[in-house]
Amino acid sequence: MKAHLLYRHRDFDWKWVLRAAAQRYAARNGRRPYRNEDINFDAHAALPWNTEALTLDLGLNTLLEAMGDGDDYIFEAARRVLLEGVKGDLNVIQYRQPILRDCLAQPAVVRELYAVAAAATEQNKGHYLGLLARYPDWVLRDAIERIGTFLAFLKDLRRIADLHADKFVSEGWSGLFAMLKRDLSDDYLTLVQGHLEELRFSKGELLSAELGQGNKGAGYLIHRAPAMAGKWLGWWNGLFEEKAPTYGFALHPRDEAGFRALAELRNQGIAAAASALGQAADQVSDFFSMLRAELAFYVGCLNLHQQLVAAGGSTCMPVAAAARERRLSFRGLYDGGLALRLNEPVVGNDADADMKDLVMITGPNNGGKSTFLRSVGLAQLMMQSGMFVAAESFCSSLCEGLFTLYKREEDPNMRSGKFDEELGRMNEIVEHLRPHSMILLNESFAATNEREGSEVAWQIVSALLEKSVRVIYVTHMYELAHRFYDKHAPNALFLRAARQAEGTRTFKLCEGKPLPTSFAEDVYNAIFAADGGGPPGEAEKVPESAP
Repeated sequence: MKAHLLYRHRDFDWKWVLRAAAQRYAARNGRRPYRNEDINFDAHAALPWNTEALTLDLGLNTLLEAMGDGDDYIFEAARRVLLEGVKGDLNVIQYRQPILRDCLAQPAVVRELYAVAAAATEQNKGHYLGLLARYPDWVLRDAIERIGTFLAFLKDLRRIADLHADKFVSEGWSGLFAMLKRDLSDDYLTLVQGHLEELRFSKGELLSAELGQGNKGAGYLIHRAPAMAGKWLGWWNGLFEEKAPTYGFALHPRDEAGFRALAELRNQGIAAAASALGQAADQVSDFFSMLRAELAFYVGCLNLHQQLVAAGGSTCMPVAAAARERRLSFRGLYDGGLALRLNEPVVGNDADADMKDLVMITGPNNGGKSTFLRSVGLAQLMMQSGMFVAAESFCSSLCEGLFTLYKREEDPNMRSGKFDEELGRMNEIVEHLRPHSMILLNESFAATNEREGSEVAWQIVSALLEKSVRVIYVTHMYELAHRFYDKHAPNALFLRAARQAEGTRTFKLCEGKPLPTSFAEDVYNAIFAADGGGPPGEAEKVPESAP
């Protein structure tokens, strides 16, 4: 059985999610993971190389915490799916979006299914044979208990499918419910229950064997016990039939060696049945683990959607286009992480950057430029994972990789200056760039004088554009912005943070020519006016410790 709620033809790596969640839980609670093999697990090993930078620069943990809502498993499943979306697949997005629409329409059913899958996997945690796995009788006993436990959860899945399947229309949900109805029929579940009762061997085992080399037993087989109930006529006739002679023996109650020998014979006889049943139990366990992992992502989407709506934000299902189409347009796009932190509506922005390879954003300090840049990155990442987006409408083409280059604090070890460190990170990004990637630059290359920084940025951005890399750049370097503006390139869009006459910020961006000022006087007045400081010209009134 397969869930196939994230991919049409392949499975999701639920084992990675399980280990990452165990490691996260252990780290938060100062405890060891529940399995020894999880202790040295590297939760970042299977994620994109720039996971840390994306998480920090886009404020991704705020969204993930909202999606997890206190559940480590949902947190890690959402993190995995979101970061796997860095290299988007249009077919996967188009497969997931209808599934997510069904989830948003029937959240209670999805949460109930997740609760069943989570309970089944948690119940299975205590079943760990370890060294006992070498003994068939222990394997058989454990498998019977596990499958017996799973049967109750399988019946719950079938019940949910019978009640709610007609409410879901997407390909993924329809396939899952059809599989549950087909493979978990009442007759099948009754048959499984009957087989489990037989395998308990309450009346003993019926074994057969052959003589092998050196007259040792070989070809051991377990047989079904003959059914006698309700067959009195056959039993009566059997009394008068001639039977083959039978032989038996009895062990002394204190014959420990004899009992061990019989136990070894029994283990050889039931080994095949124990192995088959153990594999069946593992397969059912894997199904529940996979179902839980895939449902965890959608439950995370429900959690996030609920919190964004509660904060007054709007959401939409984005339109994804192929990478070569160069699409990027939106209405009411906002930073979902900021809305969650403030728990209130935040200002959204509109833009039409279709067929634009360069979007350069300038304007006054504290005007919302960095927030806008973060909102674009988050929306791109959410779209490529098949999620909704924090906007009224959003359309974008896929990118082959999403990269960020934000300014960092000074290196405390003083191994290099900020400018050198930034160039080093840019060099690392270049090694991973591919055509149709997207890079977000926030005040990059501004750690030196403007002339040198503008020249370096000009050469780097020009080279990126030649390689079909989309660049969205927030900068205060007027020389750089004006140089690109003077080219009048049709593939460039220039946005400017709005500022009212008295200096008030609207946090809205509009198309506009770069200005030779960042209105630093507004920042000065905002900081010092309340302390009785004078206008910027009165430098002697500024405390020496002021920035």
